[in-house]
Amino acid sequence: MTRFSSAATFVAFASASLAFAQTAAQQDKLVHLNQIQVIGSHNSYNLGFAPSEAKFMKVRNPKAFASLEYSHKTLTHQLDGGVRQLEIDIYADPQGGRYAHPRIVELTKQAGLPADPDFDPNHEMDKPGFKVIHVQDFNQRASCMTFVGCLREVKAWSKANPQHVPVFLLIESKSGGAAKNVPNSVAALPFTSELFDALDKEIRSVFSDSEMVLPDQVRGKYPTLEAAVLAGNWPTLAESRGKVIFLMDQRKDSPTYAAGHPNLEHRILFTNAVPGNPDAAFTEQNSGTKAEIDALVKRGYIIRARTDEGTVAARNNDTTRRDEVLASGAQMISTDYPLSEPSEWSGYSVGFPSGLPARCNLVNAPTGCSDALLEPNAKSGGTESPVHHP
Repeated sequence: MTRFSSAATFVAFASASLAFAQTAAQQDKLVHLNQIQVIGSHNSYNLGFAPSEAKFMKVRNPKAFASLEYSHKTLTHQLDGGVRQLEIDIYADPQGGRYAHPRIVELTKQAGLPADPDFDPNHEMDKPGFKVIHVQDFNQRASCMTFVGCLREVKAWSKANPQHVPVFLLIESKSGGAAKNVPNSVAALPFTSELFDALDKEIRSVFSDSEMVLPDQVRGKYPTLEAAVLAGNWPTLAESRGKVIFLMDQRKDSPTYAAGHPNLEHRILFTNAVPGNPDAAFTEQNSGTKAEIDALVKRGYIIRARTDEGTVAARNNDTTRRDEVLASGAQMISTDYPLSEPSEWSGYSVGFPSGLPARCNLVNAPTGCSDALLEPNAKSGGTESPVHHP
C-alpha cells in the first residue's frame, strides 16, 4: 500500500474511501494500527496471594494487601474474554533459581499458618531465563512463570484465532534491588544491554519477525521512528492483523535498550519514549487527562492509560477515571477488571459499550470505521458496570 508523507492527507483520503467499505478486508486496508482502541489488563499473569499468604499479609501490612487484592485468570481466558493488551513483568535470571524460593513461604511457616500449595510444582523457576513475577519474595504466583511460557500461550491463542486485531504486549523490566519490607529478600538484577539482547532472543525463540509489528517496519524509510509515526506510517490492520506488538513499560530502561540501536534498529520493543525523541512512537499517560491523551493521539503516538489502580475504584464502583479514559483516544485502556473479570466487591468493570474486543478510535479513526468489522467473529463480552461518580 502506498504510504503518505502527510498524515492529514491520508486521513482525508481514508475517510472518503471508508464510507464505501462493505467488508472487514476493505476496512483493514484503510484503518491503521494506531486508529483502534483495545482493553488491556494490568499485571495480566498475577494469580494473587495463596490463602495463608493472604492471612499473613492482612496482619503484616493490611494497606499493602488491600492495594494488591486482585488477580487474573490465565492469559488465554483473558484473550477469550476480549482483552487485547497484556502486561507481563519480567525479572532477569540468567543462571536460573534466583527466585525459586520466595521468602513469603518461609514467613507464613514461621507464623504458624498452614502450608499453601507449592507455587512452582514443576520447578520452572530453576531454569535459566526471564521469570514472570510481580514482587520477588512477596507476590510471586503467576499463571505462567517463565516469560517464554507466557509468550507460547499467547502464540497458541493467536494461531487459534488468526483474525484478531494486533495484541499489544506491554513488558515491564523489574530491577532495583531487594523487595521492600521483606527480610533477606533477593535483589533483582539490573537490566543491561546484554540482558536486553537476551530478552529479544527469547522473544524471537517464540515469535518470528513476520508475526510481530517491529520498529524497523514502522520507521521504514523515514530518518527516525518518531518522524514515521508523525507521518502516519503505522501499519494498516491488513498488514498487522493476527500479529503481536511489544512495548516497554519502564521509561528508565529505554536508553539501555536503545544503546547501539539508534531508532530501535533491529530491536523488538517500542520504548516508552518522551515525545520529541527519535525513538518516540509509544508513550504512557497512565494518569494523563483526556486532553493530554488526545493531543498525543492526534499527533500519531500510541498511548496506554490506566482506568484504575490499587483496587480503590473497584471497591465502590467509582467510574470517574474509567469514564474519562474511555472518552479519550488512548489506544490501550488498562484495568485490573476487564469485562470477563469484574470486581468481586462492586461489579466494577471496564469495557467498550459494544462489549467487543476493539473499537474504532474516538479521536483519529477514519469516518465510517465500523467497530463490528474490527473482529467480525468476536462476541460481546457484556456491559461494563454502571456509571458512578461519587
